[in-house]
Amino acid sequence: MNAVFFLIPAALLLSGTFLVLYLRAVRQGQFDDLDDPPLRMLEED
Repeated sequence: MNAVFFLIPAALLLSGTFLVLYLRAVRQGQFDDLDDPPLRMLEED
């Protein structure tokens, strides 16, 4: 039972850290698609 009191806050802290890092990456444009728009321009007829 003592392990539960350690693992639950550790899991919440770790998941919160990953959530903050993900949201920061989205705001900075890390997931913007930079390759397809120039290719799409060339493929249009």
